Amino acid sequence: MLLAGSFACGGSTPTPPPAAAGPAIDPATAGSVAVVVNFEGPAPVPAMMRLDGDPKCVTENGGRDRADESILLGTGPALQNVFVYIKDEMSGHSFPIPTAPVVLDQDKCRYLPRVLGVRVGQPLTIRNSDPLLHNVRAEGAINQPFNMSTPVEGVSFNRTFATREVMVPVHCDVHAWMRAFIGVLEHPYFGTTGADGRVVLNNLPPGTYTIEAWHEVLGAKTQQVTVGAKESKDVSFTFARE
Repeated sequence: MLLAGSFACGGSTPTPPPAAAGPAIDPATAGSVAVVVNFEGPAPVPAMMRLDGDPKCVTENGGRDRADESILLGTGPALQNVFVYIKDEMSGHSFPIPTAPVVLDQDKCRYLPRVLGVRVGQPLTIRNSDPLLHNVRAEGAINQPFNMSTPVEGVSFNRTFATREVMVPVHCDVHAWMRAFIGVLEHPYFGTTGADGRVVLNNLPPGTYTIEAWHEVLGAKTQQVTVGAKESKDVSFTFARE
């Protein structure tokens, strides 16, 4: 921890504001929205990235090439790594800030997960699981940017974000292909699509919401949905390459 901190740039971590005051969600009336995200059209052929600029990355990956993962399909037409969230601020309710950290790992010369979400004020643990040097440059436009070195295997550090921002891009200056994106929200209604292309937003109070699906290459789309008491709604998004 001390070693990682000694390579820090960008100042100290801002103190986040306390959780907004307001009533908790009533489980007797809460509903849900199930979101599925698909890709339309032929599966894109990924570019191959050369890793031989760092022989240790070649060793960790078992080869000098790896497919680019910026557009990653799952089962059937499902599109992975889409950040799905309620765009509304949800300021009328109170959401306790989780104390358990969200983890962003550096493993085999990639960030895992590539797309993730964290609450305002929740710890984000960034860890190096590789036996080599990485660094973490987070370039928030609203939150304070930071640049931290993780020079050896097992080093980790924590950060928190002070305000909402979708998305905070992260990259490694040592390995240009390493990319991650962090969605920072003051409420818990978000998730990232996996191999099935699905995210379920549970425990929603009745109301009308704008849901956004964000992808690093294919852009963002929104839909509006109204959820009644104890109601479950289905929403689908389809992305295509221009």
